[in-house]
Amino acid sequence: MSGFSFRSLTFMLLVAFLVWSSNFEACMGRRGRHWRPGRAASSSLSKKKGKTSHGSGSGGSSSSHHHSGGSSGSKPKPKPKPKAKAPSHNNAPTPSHSKVPLPPPVPKPRDDDQGYSYNVLDFGAKGDGSSDDTKAFQAAWAAACKVAASKIIVPADYEFLVGPISFSGPYCQPNILFQLDGTIVAPSDSKSWGKGLLQWLEFTKLRGITVQGKGMIDGRGSSWWQDTPYGDPYDDELKLIIPLNSTHPPIPIRNELSGKMPSVKPTALRFYGSYNVTVTGITIQNSPQCHLKFDNCDGVLVHDMSVSSPGDSPNTDGIHLQNSKDVLIHSSNLACGDDCISIQTGCSNVYVHNVNCGPGHGISIGSLGKDNSKACVSNITVRDIIMHSTMNGVRVKTWQGGSGSVQGVLFSNIQMSEVQLPIVIDQFYCDKSTCKNQTSAVALSGITYERIRGTYTVKPVHFACSDSLPCVDVTLNSIELKPLQQSYHMYDPFCWQTFGELRTPTLPPISCLQIGKPANNRVASEHDACDL
Repeated sequence: MSGFSFRSLTFMLLVAFLVWSSNFEACMGRRGRHWRPGRAASSSLSKKKGKTSHGSGSGGSSSSHHHSGGSSGSKPKPKPKPKAKAPSHNNAPTPSHSKVPLPPPVPKPRDDDQGYSYNVLDFGAKGDGSSDDTKAFQAAWAAACKVAASKIIVPADYEFLVGPISFSGPYCQPNILFQLDGTIVAPSDSKSWGKGLLQWLEFTKLRGITVQGKGMIDGRGSSWWQDTPYGDPYDDELKLIIPLNSTHPPIPIRNELSGKMPSVKPTALRFYGSYNVTVTGITIQNSPQCHLKFDNCDGVLVHDMSVSSPGDSPNTDGIHLQNSKDVLIHSSNLACGDDCISIQTGCSNVYVHNVNCGPGHGISIGSLGKDNSKACVSNITVRDIIMHSTMNGVRVKTWQGGSGSVQGVLFSNIQMSEVQLPIVIDQFYCDKSTCKNQTSAVALSGITYERIRGTYTVKPVHFACSDSLPCVDVTLNSIELKPLQQSYHMYDPFCWQTFGELRTPTLPPISCLQIGKPANNRVASEHDACDL
């Protein structure tokens, strides 16, 4: 029994030793440099190395990457993709706390003139000449106003009836283009105007606004003109124009349509408080009052456009400038019933050239200083102008009792044809039957007339300056004006308190101009001075 137990124990120990010895050899073999994997394992590993070698260019380094995360049979984990950057423009989502939605993305300028445009037809405009399209124009403007360099399209071959409207926006994006190729007509009924308005179509407080195209703005003003009351102002120079068969100037006549329209007449197209304004290509016709007006604007360009109204339409100025600077007007045709261009107080750096004027009342600075107000005008150039059948040619007109100054004015190369009063300075302007005599006046100095030629039908030169503040530095050079007898009394040149220089002989002789300066010229006070 004991023998059996000893042999059994010996046998068990031997078996245990052999098993332990086998495992120890295998373990040591795996750690040794002579160990080789089996055929299947070798084949699988070589395939994995081949893929890694193609991607990294280094078999050894790729092998270490494969084994760093687990055994040789595991797949590498993909690298995380970088997060997309937030867009830098207005496509970014609106924050939940924002009260105002962000506008559409701003289009970049394109050479093919594509981009953000808004056709008034898409906003419900009918364009049939009888349906009220005012709301459609307002909606198109509201959409375009949100996008810089956008375009509103008023298409050709349509006639849009539009009531009084203001295209306004201190919050509008800059550089909006109003492409006018169709026709916009004003309402002809008094209900649309209420008690009367100062303007019909108005663009206000904009940064970069262009109105261009081949279209037309028609004010349908005849119903307003026929309703002209006796109290309406009339041009003071009518007192100088006496028909041969009468001793009194013509007076506006009322007719059967009187009282149909409001007494306040609107301007057809007005720009107010805007920067970089352009008007080109369009025609404005038959405005109830002024056709095109710029108030408090900085940087105005008007070119290749037309104004068209009858010569007897009352108070229908072509282009009216007030409190505006850096203005360029050229290459345009202006026919109206009042001043082709009227330059009012607060204007400086105005350059007008290559303009055809007539019929109308010529190109005027003023009237200035009404109701004892202060007026400041400086650096005005008007040259290369053709005037035909106008009442005045080039004129400066101020009221008694005003203050301020007009200085630095050049009228050059003006061709006159059948103009009643080619050259006028009137410091006794009055648009009523009588006005109170006053001593104070707007000071006029540095006014040059050169190369003014043509024909006149009433008086070639009329200089009527203030007794207390005469006109000084008035220069005449190359003036040739020939009389043309028509149906008016004709007069010789007239001068009163006008001092300056005759650089060349004139035709007719203007001997009434006083050479030099006045002996007792009053020095302008601080109240009169203008910041130029």
